[in-house]
Amino acid sequence: MTKLIALILCCLLSLAYSSEVYASEETAVLAGGCFWCLEHDLEKLPGVVEAKSGYTGGVLKKPTYFNHNGHQEAVEVHFNTEEIDYESLLRAYWRNIDPLDGNGQFCDRGDAYRPVIFPSTKEQEVHAIHSIEDAAQEIGTPQQNIKVEVKSFLKFWLAEDYHQNYAQRNKLKYNFYRSRCGRDNRLNQVWGKEVNKLDVWKK
Repeated sequence: MTKLIALILCCLLSLAYSSEVYASEETAVLAGGCFWCLEHDLEKLPGVVEAKSGYTGGVLKKPTYFNHNGHQEAVEVHFNTEEIDYESLLRAYWRNIDPLDGNGQFCDRGDAYRPVIFPSTKEQEVHAIHSIEDAAQEIGTPQQNIKVEVKSFLKFWLAEDYHQNYAQRNKLKYNFYRSRCGRDNRLNQVWGKEVNKLDVWKK
């Protein structure tokens, strides 16, 4: 009987711990140009558990890299809310995109590369909308110049295996692509000294 009680207590504690871990993890879906780059830039943030590359925003079922018409390249970010909140994650997202370009990002042009925030809850939507105003204020531009769309999240389709962790698995190719695409030069032009900061919005 003692062993049975101990086993029951152990199971209850395990369930309580699992629930606590689950409750502290949240997901964000963000599009901002090449998913290789956005995955790489967000996955290294403290509190981010993992980031996955994929497609979202369209109605096409089972999109692929060669056929994702109507979808944007995006990342699904799993993060620990005890270490980083959604608002901080959004700031990092903004500082890794060109918010003034609604026709693509950097050297990647077209609908698939448009910057879009895909909130999955009402709370995320409120933060996403407020972040547009904050981003405009930080870079000193009228809000109407911001070309990032906020669009309700429907479904995230995981990209092919060879796209996952591309920056880590193909460092030379990735660094060459990123440099030739002019991503970092443009980010520095837009965000200046705030580009690599995770702290509060500059007012």
